[in-house]
Amino acid sequence: MSLQETLKEEIAKRRTFAIISHPDAGKTTLTEKFLLFAGAIQIAGAVKSRKITKTTVSDFMEIERQRGISVASAVMSFIYRGFNINLLDTPGHKDFAEDTYRTLTAVDSVILVVDSVKGVEEQTEKLMNVCRMRKTPVIIFINKLDREGTSPFDLVDELEKKLNIHVHPMSWPISRGSSFKGVYSFHEKNLHLFRPNQGVSDDDIVAIPDIASDELDARVGNEYARQLRDDVDLLSGVYGTFDKDKYLAGDLAPAFFGSALNNFGVRETLDAFVEIAPPPGARMTETRMVAPDEEKFSGFVFKIHANLDLRHRDRIAFFRVCSGRFERNQFYKHVRLDTQLRFANPASFLGQQKDVIDEAFPGDVIGLFDKGNFKIGDTLTDGENLSFKGIPSFSPEVFMELVHGAEKAKQLEKGIKQLTDEGVAQLFLMAHSRRKVVGTVGMLQFEVIKYRLEHEYGAQCRFDPLKFYKACWITSTNEAQFQDICRFRSGYIGTDKDDNTVFFAESEWMLNYYRERYPDIVFHFTSDFKSDLPALSSIK
Repeated sequence: MSLQETLKEEIAKRRTFAIISHPDAGKTTLTEKFLLFAGAIQIAGAVKSRKITKTTVSDFMEIERQRGISVASAVMSFIYRGFNINLLDTPGHKDFAEDTYRTLTAVDSVILVVDSVKGVEEQTEKLMNVCRMRKTPVIIFINKLDREGTSPFDLVDELEKKLNIHVHPMSWPISRGSSFKGVYSFHEKNLHLFRPNQGVSDDDIVAIPDIASDELDARVGNEYARQLRDDVDLLSGVYGTFDKDKYLAGDLAPAFFGSALNNFGVRETLDAFVEIAPPPGARMTETRMVAPDEEKFSGFVFKIHANLDLRHRDRIAFFRVCSGRFERNQFYKHVRLDTQLRFANPASFLGQQKDVIDEAFPGDVIGLFDKGNFKIGDTLTDGENLSFKGIPSFSPEVFMELVHGAEKAKQLEKGIKQLTDEGVAQLFLMAHSRRKVVGTVGMLQFEVIKYRLEHEYGAQCRFDPLKFYKACWITSTNEAQFQDICRFRSGYIGTDKDDNTVFFAESEWMLNYYRERYPDIVFHFTSDFKSDLPALSSIK
């Protein structure tokens, strides 16, 4: 078989997606249940219960186990029904939205989890805005139907209005909460009966191609059968048949109802996902579009994680293969450094667990052991100078000065550099005072950084708050204006880890004032000066 034929075959059976949601909607639980149904794990973990010692596969960091939240994206690769699945479980907390935003650059589709009790929440809207901006296909899983929640009609209406996308129900619930009976699948023309804490067995799936059948009444009762028939008549008139092309274009979101905690509706969502979700697609670079079936290899780093295995103090660069075939021990060009690198132990991941691989194809997310060569956004190729678009760092919104003593200063220097290289925060050096300033998009990140510095590097520190409003990267073709602002505002000028000049504004008013005073200076709100993507703060 030729390489071109191999590529087409491998691409067709790959699905790479992220699971996103507002915190506590059930995202990590759904991730665990996908792995369970695929046979990748034998027992699903409990996200919050301290009485259960088995923790989730995706929440593998100690602070995640303690807090019961996801603070970093986790990569899980597994096989289901002959498809190679690359699943990225993302943080739901808004303070870690930047990690989620970057992760979305590495996937081809998304499953959005919505809590049926709480409906559409703030972070749900922000994440969906990113998906719409990228035209990323989205499947919606409406969770927690076993609890008393919003009317499904009201919920679908809320989804369409707040998320600004057409929704197409692929299944429909029969009641909810304590009287929840199950769901009827429009897609499969069958009834899935709900049994708490058991999920769906083959005996609970009843083929009902005609809902006028008496079999429906026998299974759920006359009252619920009559209500389902009325609902189906209304839904058929409003939504018609499912349009896969509109879904792939990012204009239509198929919706499934279920209860991830009870394994209910999970398998049906996963089955539909592998059937309709897109295979790996093309990726835009600064010079051209890269098609996945090109024979020349290319890909990019979208995430870096230090100390994934504390026993080995390893540093992993998570890499999305975009075209061609990646092969173990082959030399590839590191475009930014203009050097050749090879990788003896590239790995696939299931949370913290990893397996060495010999090859990878477009859509695959692999881990490359990194000795400090990589930064987020770096590209590897067969030789072509490519730089993939849309992976910037964002202007921070919370600033703290990093303060530490002389004890274990080297460990702290190493730790703060590695942690900020991961993208959880940004490190700046003030031009005159040489003070270290850490900037983030939320307060919780400082807790994570302090915890990891102490437990992973043995370094103690504290963070003192700074009254900065925004950090902006500044560039100019007017050397006189550039030198003037750097001299006049020297106490508010610093550099980032790449020695780019950064201006710290005390307030929105002051920022606008200096933008007017220095019209030839450009104030950038992302580190990717050529990017046309908006900053996180502009995503409403």
